[in-house]
Amino acid sequence: MTTLVIGASGATGRQLVEQLVNMGQKVKIIVRLPEALPRSWIDNNSISIIAAAVPDITIDEMTDHVKGCHAVASCLGHNLTLKGIFGKPKELVTDSVRLLCNAIKNSSPKYPVKFVLMNTVGHRNRDLNETSSFAERMVIGVLRLLLPPQSDNEKAADYLRVTIGQNDPLVAWVVVRPDSLLNEDKVTGYNLHVSPVRSPIFNPGKTSRINVGHFMARLIVDDYLWKKWKGQMPVIYNVRNKNG
Repeated sequence: MTTLVIGASGATGRQLVEQLVNMGQKVKIIVRLPEALPRSWIDNNSISIIAAAVPDITIDEMTDHVKGCHAVASCLGHNLTLKGIFGKPKELVTDSVRLLCNAIKNSSPKYPVKFVLMNTVGHRNRDLNETSSFAERMVIGVLRLLLPPQSDNEKAADYLRVTIGQNDPLVAWVVVRPDSLLNEDKVTGYNLHVSPVRSPIFNPGKTSRINVGHFMARLIVDDYLWKKWKGQMPVIYNVRNKNG
């Protein structure tokens, strides 16, 4: 089985690729700077590297890239620099999700392709009418106005939720919502919830990037887990230790 991963050179994308390879999967990655990748990836026969910037890829090119892939995963995000946050393309993630979905449809797969999108717990799943306090809505509204990545992440998830929907014959999806991301060296215990169980603004949880990568990889590999979360937006938190 082969998975196409975009955003593979990012902190969470790297973890996803490592987890997929550890689970015996073949991986295609699209990266702008292959020379920045670990040498172990370049020498790994399970990893195919496509040197390109996703916004520059045409629909025909992306269609070729997704052919033969049973899954697609995006850990793409904006660089945390002034140019990355406020520069173009302002809808990098949304445009990439749209491109990938159209490419999947053009490739005419025999079975629905799994699409796993890393998103944010700061975006509500409106299919469930998730509630939030007035103060939380105010803060998120300000972030949406002032920080293009917040709006972009919301639009990307809503493209899958609304435009693709629950019954598309060629694209099936899960949107993974971690809370405050941190770096850890090993996979640890984590909990999954249909909706947030704590305030992402005033009482945020923690989620390690390696745990996000592990869960995304499990969704791709484990059909039972996929069926459980298909068409949903699970929230992932690290298991809390005695220090919180």
